[in-house]
Amino acid sequence: MSLEFLWYIPNQVRPGHRGDDVVEDHNSLATLTSHAVALEEHGWGGALLGAGWGRPDTFTVATALAARTTAFQPLIAIRPGYWHPAHFASAAATLDQLTGGRVLVNIVSGRDDLAAYGDSEGDQAQRYDRTREFLRIVRGLWTEENVTYHGEHFAVTGSTLEPRPVVRDGRRHPRLYFGGASPAAERVAAAEADVQLFWGEPLDGIRERIDRLKRLSAELGREHAPLEFGLRVTTLVRDTTEQAWADAEAKVAAMAGGKGFDNRGPDRRTATGQQRLLDLAERGEVLDDNLYTAPGRVGGAGAGTTWLVGSAEDVARSLRKYQGLGITHFVLSDTPYLTEIRRQGEQLLPLLRGEGTR
Repeated sequence: MSLEFLWYIPNQVRPGHRGDDVVEDHNSLATLTSHAVALEEHGWGGALLGAGWGRPDTFTVATALAARTTAFQPLIAIRPGYWHPAHFASAAATLDQLTGGRVLVNIVSGRDDLAAYGDSEGDQAQRYDRTREFLRIVRGLWTEENVTYHGEHFAVTGSTLEPRPVVRDGRRHPRLYFGGASPAAERVAAAEADVQLFWGEPLDGIRERIDRLKRLSAELGREHAPLEFGLRVTTLVRDTTEQAWADAEAKVAAMAGGKGFDNRGPDRRTATGQQRLLDLAERGEVLDDNLYTAPGRVGGAGAGTTWLVGSAEDVARSLRKYQGLGITHFVLSDTPYLTEIRRQGEQLLPLLRGEGTR
């Protein structure tokens, strides 16, 4: 199974995301395009574009960047409820056709400011039931004709989508990524997703979750190709191990002083996956060889809660251990984003692709 290496593009209203460089017009088309072009030039497959109310619209940004590039694959984060499944299936299929099959999709079910955009949902079980219906309808419209589905949350009747996504070399439609660590989320992933994304947990935690998801896939009678697995993590790479740790500790000190992070997200203390990361600090400041848990203690959230720290060789060695567990999709990043696209593209990616040492 081929490996995939993606990055992260911070489509944010406020500059300085996770310590990024504060530049004029940080979220202009020119600035964001410079990131996408740099990704193409430095060997990355594409980038995750995060979603959330109060941020630039993710699908619009992805469309603009795809139009300015030739190979860049946008991993477009979207939320059921913000999108109706048939509307999204049509929009994504159209963009997929226009770009020659470059669309990737990340389904997000975590909490958001639902009332602000006119959405509502019930408890966790209902939220993931709705996500399951969304995935079934979208995949059905991408692959079948005359689709009829009447669920508790969504319905379509006699629906046939035109145009369809690009089909080639075993690819039937845009790959569907999914996150979430709760039992309800894992049941959705095991049955309906193409790729389960994990945040930066230690190897033993990832191994346990992969084993559980494989068992769940069998128990639930998964009807699709086997579930694949991905890792979304911060990778702090420097020329030497010593310099990497000195810079990591300096960044954490700056975060502790209130610079370079924003912990106001609604899921910071309630989401199962986020809480798993925050709890890691109780096991130690450094886990496995170089998984740094201190960022979460001072406010780091999501993929910024834990960092893999070291030289390119150190970080490549750690990522290969995750690969040995079955991880084949990697979504990496560090700040300043544009600088690190280039550094890690030149130093880290060749090692991960087996192209020798620097």
